[in-house]
Amino acid sequence: MKVNLKEIRQAAREKMKGYCRVCKTCDGIACAGEVPGMGGIGTGSAFTANVKALADVKLNLRTIHDAKDPDISTSILGIDLSMPILSAPITGSEYNMGGAIPEAEYIRMVISGSKNAGTVGMCGDGGNPVFYTSGIEAIQEAEGHGIPIIKPRENPKIIEMAKQAEKIKAPAVGMDIDGAGLVTMALMGQPVSPKSLDELKEIISSVSLPFIVKGIMTTDEAELAKEAGAAAIVVSNHGGRILDSTPGAAQVLPDIARKLKGKITILADGGVRSGTDVLKYLALGADAVLVGRPVIIGAFGGGAEGVQLVLETMANELKQAMILTGCKDIKSINSSILF
Repeated sequence: MKVNLKEIRQAAREKMKGYCRVCKTCDGIACAGEVPGMGGIGTGSAFTANVKALADVKLNLRTIHDAKDPDISTSILGIDLSMPILSAPITGSEYNMGGAIPEAEYIRMVISGSKNAGTVGMCGDGGNPVFYTSGIEAIQEAEGHGIPIIKPRENPKIIEMAKQAEKIKAPAVGMDIDGAGLVTMALMGQPVSPKSLDELKEIISSVSLPFIVKGIMTTDEAELAKEAGAAAIVVSNHGGRILDSTPGAAQVLPDIARKLKGKITILADGGVRSGTDVLKYLALGADAVLVGRPVIIGAFGGGAEGVQLVLETMANELKQAMILTGCKDIKSINSSILF
């Protein structure tokens, strides 16, 4: 096991050479256009927008209060978590990360490392069927402790794959609907497409598990997801990997939260690099956040223990930031802590 984040990052840099530079500041500038790979699509501006949007959010420092030992535990979709931080669904070890770790081994690291940190990891889907089946197997090994996320394939296939999630007793299942334009899926001949409201209703009504719609960036589509019966949405531009020139998730989240906070579970991702970033997303209206690239680095640099360390480090940073903004628990975090 790598004993610290510096060693984990160095090991990941060596294993992901040619695919991820593991930059000191992961902002998408050096890897712009590297898709497949770890970068953002086209100019990379959607990736960098996620990071900049969070950086532009400033916090009010407050130290006259009694929030001395914040409680960062929470519950999402009936799942008790030690922190409001989940591992995002990212696949494609071979073509996105260099393949030094086989897909099945990589996703097992993410799922088990997340579980050991007291939270939940998500598994993804992709052009190769092994991506999803590896995730299902990893979640099954973890006794159902994980959430499968499916690409927007043809409806019968999505429903079939969601039934696999039910069978392994996953607590929820979802679809990253923004994957409708993924370059990597197109390269591997997999049919994906947008969904009409009726198509989305058909999928959700056919599944017994709470359903997550990932890839929401506008208020109107957030409302449509709720109308379709989704239990949760993820405000996300897919890490800036599908459409160039989108805003950062932190820019659109407040409007979505103003409309739907308390009516549907709101998750968010994009640009999260620290516990302070987590706090910002929560203050902007998210109920919890997903973390992607840092978790990949943790897995490639330190295995399941590396994933656990990345998540626990963010949790500790979140707790410290809550102390310095006067937040005694997750429910007490709101926009009043924003400058």
